Amino acid sequence: MKFIATVFIIFVAFILLIRLFENKFVYFPFKYPQGHWQPDSFGLQVEDCYFTSPDGIKLHGWFFAKNNAIATLIWCHGNAGNISDRLYDLVLLCKLPINVFIFDYRGYGRSEGSPDEKGIYLDAEAAYDYMTSRNDVNKNKIIIFGRSLGGAVAVDLATKRSGIGLILEATFTSAKDMAKSSFGFLPVHYIMKTKLNAIAKITGIEIPVFVAHGTSDRTVPFKLGRRLFEAANEPKEFYEIQNADHNDTFVVGGKSYFEKILEFINRCAGS
Repeated sequence: MKFIATVFIIFVAFILLIRLFENKFVYFPFKYPQGHWQPDSFGLQVEDCYFTSPDGIKLHGWFFAKNNAIATLIWCHGNAGNISDRLYDLVLLCKLPINVFIFDYRGYGRSEGSPDEKGIYLDAEAAYDYMTSRNDVNKNKIIIFGRSLGGAVAVDLATKRSGIGLILEATFTSAKDMAKSSFGFLPVHYIMKTKLNAIAKITGIEIPVFVAHGTSDRTVPFKLGRRLFEAANEPKEFYEIQNADHNDTFVVGGKSYFEKILEFINRCAGS
């Protein structure tokens, strides 16, 4: 009887720990000044943008404008670091004939607050609304881009705002599927409040979808990216990046990676 009581207490304590510290397991934000905050040292001209979420959180992003841009890409980044950690990718992405807007969720970089699932969804909506309110952005030519956890945010945004295309890279199906993959036999997925249920939402998206995933991804299993793609409606395209891990897709993919993205954007923008 004492053994059963001990096991029960341990199990209850395990549940409480997961619930209390769940966001610490999901989000790994780097606050300013941690990171690389000098995009001009990478040869990039950037506009610092500040805007406010629907619940009053002050947010920050970078806008990289391009003359005669064929579209504007709104980038929802992953769960770690901040926008400044994406500069190496941005240097190459900004060579395409598109505007790029990357923003930090609440609690990341220069953005205020603390991250949670409801909040980061609101932040993406605020980023979209800010971009489409600008006179120098064509609100009818918006590409929504999400990477890793940001893919779940991008899918959610695409169900609430209009875009001409959705790009998902190294994205999982749901937080519960990720927990199963990461924690094995531990029943973390039964306890989690966080859903990030991209696969349930993607079925309601009617715009073109482009999914990219590295075959050697050790963070988000390749099979989850494939399952997410299979759940999406047509028209859709899957880009399998051979031997790419989670964070080096644009490096391993090289020239082909950016060509594929530009081809997709051109089709969506009618260019």
